Amino acid sequence: MSLSITDQALVSSETGGVPRPEYPRPDRDRSERWLTLNGRWDFEADGIQADITVPFAWESEASGIRRTWLERGTYRRQVVAPVEWEGRRVVLSFGAVHHRAVVRIDGSVVGEHVGGYESFEFDVTDFLVPGVASEIEVEVEAPADKRAIAHGKQRSIPRDDYDGVSFTPTSGIWQSVWLEARGRTYAREVALRGDSLTGIDVSIALQGDEVDGAVVRARVEGIETELTTDAAGHASGRIDLPAPRLWSPEDPHLYRVEISVGDDEFADRVVATTGLRRIETRGEELRLNGSRLYVRGVLDQGYWPDTGLTAPTVEALRRDIALAGELGYNLVRKHLKFEDPIWLHEADVTGMLVWAEPACPSRFSAAAAEAFEAQLPSMVERDGNHPSIIIWGLYNEEWGLDWDIPGSAARAEAAERAYDVLRALDDTRPIVENSGWSHVKSDLVDWHYYEPDLATWKQAVADLASGERETFPVRLGPDFTVDKSFYGSASFPRTGVPILNSEYGEGFTSLERAWHLRWETQELRRHDRYAGYVYTEFSDVEHECAGLLTEDRRTKDWGGLIPSDVNADTVLVLDMVPARAGADVATPVAGFDLGVQISHHGRSALSVTVHGAWVTAGSPTGVVPELGVVSAGSVEVQPFRLSDAVSLAVPARTDAGRFLIWATDASGDVVARAFLDAAEVEAPNRRGAREGEFVGAEVPGEA
Repeated sequence: MSLSITDQALVSSETGGVPRPEYPRPDRDRSERWLTLNGRWDFEADGIQADITVPFAWESEASGIRRTWLERGTYRRQVVAPVEWEGRRVVLSFGAVHHRAVVRIDGSVVGEHVGGYESFEFDVTDFLVPGVASEIEVEVEAPADKRAIAHGKQRSIPRDDYDGVSFTPTSGIWQSVWLEARGRTYAREVALRGDSLTGIDVSIALQGDEVDGAVVRARVEGIETELTTDAAGHASGRIDLPAPRLWSPEDPHLYRVEISVGDDEFADRVVATTGLRRIETRGEELRLNGSRLYVRGVLDQGYWPDTGLTAPTVEALRRDIALAGELGYNLVRKHLKFEDPIWLHEADVTGMLVWAEPACPSRFSAAAAEAFEAQLPSMVERDGNHPSIIIWGLYNEEWGLDWDIPGSAARAEAAERAYDVLRALDDTRPIVENSGWSHVKSDLVDWHYYEPDLATWKQAVADLASGERETFPVRLGPDFTVDKSFYGSASFPRTGVPILNSEYGEGFTSLERAWHLRWETQELRRHDRYAGYVYTEFSDVEHECAGLLTEDRRTKDWGGLIPSDVNADTVLVLDMVPARAGADVATPVAGFDLGVQISHHGRSALSVTVHGAWVTAGSPTGVVPELGVVSAGSVEVQPFRLSDAVSLAVPARTDAGRFLIWATDASGDVVARAFLDAAEVEAPNRRGAREGEFVGAEVPGEA
């Protein structure tokens, strides 16, 4: 019997094996000399004295503790740095600790860090003697009241913010811990940018014995440049590439840049990766390397059963990227967390685009806004080299701003200030300052809209695309709905900025959710003004069952839907409003003419012909029938321009059935698929996604 990814992590910890044993930073590789500190640590908290398994939060089953609302805990373990590290600098690294960590070695404080999601490190050369055992102690504070600190989707006490969409907290050490041996003078920061498309801009910050005037060598594919640091240990320069190869989802080419400092046996060496790619906005379009980009994204909250925010295995991280691609998505919006660098590196390697965003607080105050902004330098320093990251997010739906833009000038100013802070750190990516609602300073107008009635959805999506309206309803409570706007200020431009829906999805059952996915997505594809969409969501999380996949990443009953058909480069747009899930049209079916248009986001034009045929109810949708096929005339399809409609004559049918619809190109290959289900129609179920299996009562408007 094969074990699930979660079981593998648990078995590993129970049998004394080291969980998450891989080197944690493939994007900034120092794996020649390193030592994992994952595994068993002594743990003491609130009368508890037990072993804990790092790197799993103390709330998780995988940690061995499984206690919620502990606000303090102390970790201890013995460590011996290898003798061969003698003469080198030794650095103690933490992937993440929530929320405040004080680190001691043999009783002496070596450093303190505040912030639950950032990676951090301490030079412990003066505290560890290679070959000699020392005790590392990590004292952690994790407040139950998280309202003024960045905590994302972690549940807080008191529960007066957005508890209906929050989950089990993640406290203590929840990412890998490790030691590295580095050079006597070493590269503390390595920033690589390839947005010029002809070379790599390099920026280095050194730490150690001799940072002033040190020579840094940057080498890639046989090309080397030398940089000399200033008094503060900073250097920057550029490596021009004679035959640049661009990074894209179709060709995710990465460059490995070797950074070295010094020439003797104690020289420092790190290999960092990046790609040549440019992401920009041109009017209302997103452009990747100069070509128009349409975002077909899925929101992923990055939780796993029994291990919380920590992936149980490296295989689990990589598998999630593969699954998103199999579902047809070209982008993952990683929601309200810094994701594991291994996940981001896998996105680089495979060509998956990423929308990255930090966790936010839940209530507004000067201290909360300051804590939110304090994460941003670490986010850019750690993750800015990844070519897969094409969008930076900031606040989400005014969480941490008391859901009060445009009503509060102070809160709008906080959103603008966060944008300015991030823009000063990185000017190479679009930034969204307040995802989903009321923009005041943003490079994208994104919006979150949940609507159970498809006729209402269809009209609203059309009106928002045309500019006829700029508001949409958001349910902030069971009996409290407000109209939110694209814009939080009168001065925000109403045209000239890309618009995309970054959260949508409805349905009580898996069948209903799949039904809404195909019909709601086609309406977004109907309007060429939009720059893309992000479906909510990738997988279930605890009580929130909105995922295309279960919490342990198993597929659900999609009622015949193939998600990759919905999210393809080329899709069919059907001119009708269906009745309900499982019964798009009522039986008996009188013959009717169905208008069909094609939305095509490929690089070149297509000439396609639309076909259809009845098959028995429940038949697979990924097949081409041989009998009873009807065809419409051919139509010319231009990239990013909805085609003219063709009329497909749907034959009459007396009993339940499935009408398959497909389009073939000039070579006869199938390029798009859709279908209609015919069955007896009952009274429509208008239960929204926020009233049942999805999450219960969602506050405020988000999965």
